[in-house]
Amino acid sequence: MPGVDLAPAYDPPQFVVPGSWRGSSPFVEARPSDAEIRSEWWRLFHDPVLNRIEDQAMSANADLQAAAERFVQARDLMMKSRSHMLPQVNVGLGASDNKQSENALFRGPLNPIYDTSVSDSGIASWEPDLWYALRNETRAKTYLAQQKAAEYALAQLSLQAEIASDYFALRGYDAQESIYQQSIAYYKQSLDIVNQRYLGKIASELDVARAKALLYGTEAKELEVQGQREVAEHAIAILVNTSPAGFKISAARNLVITPLKIPQRLPSTLLERRPDIAAAEREMAQANREIGVARAAFFPKVEFKLDGGFEDRGINLVKLANSFWSYGSSVSMPIFDGGLRRAQLQRSWSVYRETEDKYRSIVLNSFREVEDGLSLTNRLSASAQKLEAAVAAALQTQNLTMDLYKGGLNSSLDLIYAQVATLTARIDAAQTKTRVLKSRVDLIRSLGGGWDRGKLPSDDDIQPFDALQYEKLIKPQPVGGIDVPAENNNLNNDLTKAGRGL
Repeated sequence: MPGVDLAPAYDPPQFVVPGSWRGSSPFVEARPSDAEIRSEWWRLFHDPVLNRIEDQAMSANADLQAAAERFVQARDLMMKSRSHMLPQVNVGLGASDNKQSENALFRGPLNPIYDTSVSDSGIASWEPDLWYALRNETRAKTYLAQQKAAEYALAQLSLQAEIASDYFALRGYDAQESIYQQSIAYYKQSLDIVNQRYLGKIASELDVARAKALLYGTEAKELEVQGQREVAEHAIAILVNTSPAGFKISAARNLVITPLKIPQRLPSTLLERRPDIAAAEREMAQANREIGVARAAFFPKVEFKLDGGFEDRGINLVKLANSFWSYGSSVSMPIFDGGLRRAQLQRSWSVYRETEDKYRSIVLNSFREVEDGLSLTNRLSASAQKLEAAVAAALQTQNLTMDLYKGGLNSSLDLIYAQVATLTARIDAAQTKTRVLKSRVDLIRSLGGGWDRGKLPSDDDIQPFDALQYEKLIKPQPVGGIDVPAENNNLNNDLTKAGRGL
């Protein structure tokens, strides 16, 4: 019905953003056909094990499913608010068998002691939404559901990025363990050479002690890396809904950095690509509608009621003579409430301004995250190239120093220094490669990970069921790609199966 919408016109803040990114990255610029990051962006790394882990997490992660349930709950809250705009109809049936005391006060001599009554009745009420209070509340709950949908997308993206980051950290530990194993094997050979020279009275006992110290220290560091790898593996197990005891990822000795094609976006598109920005904007839209609800409290409230039914001493209720009914309307408006409505209105404006400030803060932080990702991927990639050159030089130095030591032209101390420098350079290179991969994950996440605002469910899609629907209510139809396993919520209670075969 017609009414007056008291909510202020909604106009999200329009920010002036830079025309280009300040940072740059070494990524290959995508062709026009690759203008968007795919939603399954982790496949850009061409790692089948990572692909399987991500797929398992998307189907079984408990935190992600809980976020989907929060979206379902928000849809039902919208339906609850919407129901108030429709007439409310209730029916009742009552029966009683009564007995009065013979000495009851004011009982006439002809009044019966026993009395039986049967009645059925119905009541209908309706509040016309003259000031859009109910409609604004319903729209606010619709925006809340869209906010929860955006938060689900954010939880999904965060989960995907965390898995990828933990996975590359684990592969980094694999690479370090391989380096330590190779170095340990080399140090054992070196120790044999030193022992032979010692037995031949060419080397001193000090040389042997130095070689042993380097070997044992390196073996200790290998054990430390093995422990860190196991911890990383445990973290991934939890994310894929698996007990750490039943989860195993086979080791991979080589850490490969593959070229990625990342589109060079205009910064303004970031506002449409990040689910956290969309969630903040939907929260701001809610606050705007709540102002209209607070304003409506200053105007009269109108309500229509209809009540009627049948009542009889027996069970013959259908006679017109046994009917009763009443109808009417009421208008109410508080005159003095000690500032209650004014406080509610002032608070609603303050809440709206708070959401504006929060929105601006999230937008600023998103630009910082992108710039951080661009800077790190650029600098770390360049650093990885320099470290590869340093490793090559250190290996050459190590080999030359060993040859000189065998010829008696160098001391064991020079040999130890060369071996330590080589190991340090190789470990630094592996760690930097790991950081390169993790920084790429962070950059893709900061760009939205292939998500865009068009994936939010529309206002019409939010309604979970029809007003006259009374079946198939265990869960609403999925929208926006968000579904819950309501029929079999214990599907993932086996905490041992997900980690097999990785």
